[in-house]
Amino acid sequence: MSTSTGDTPADSATPAELKAAAADFTWLLNRFAKETAGVVDAIAVSSDGLLIAVSELREQADSERLAAIVSGITSLAAGASGNYGLGGLNKVIIDLEGGHVLVSAIGSGAVLGVVTDKEAKLGN
Repeated sequence: MSTSTGDTPADSATPAELKAAAADFTWLLNRFAKETAGVVDAIAVSSDGLLIAVSELREQADSERLAAIVSGITSLAAGASGNYGLGGLNKVIIDLEGGHVLVSAIGSGAVLGVVTDKEAKLGN
């Protein structure tokens, strides 16, 4: 039996390495948001609601608001899962008159939030 030392890549990374990784992820979100038809905004949020990265399509205040919305949706999904034993979050799709809000797990403790217009083509 082995014991964990608690050293994960995030635990052992320097602040400069973490900043570089966040910049790379921001670049990826920007590219996704700009090159994907119908995407209005894209954001990565930690499980505790902290902003990890955001596309540059909107204002920073909107990004903080979207981070709170995505975190709330994640929390509601976790509550439903816990109550009914349905397992971890895969994705949540909210279909609204003018578009969609999509939330998807992207790794341990992180989720991707995407806002689209109504013309966006959603796949599985």
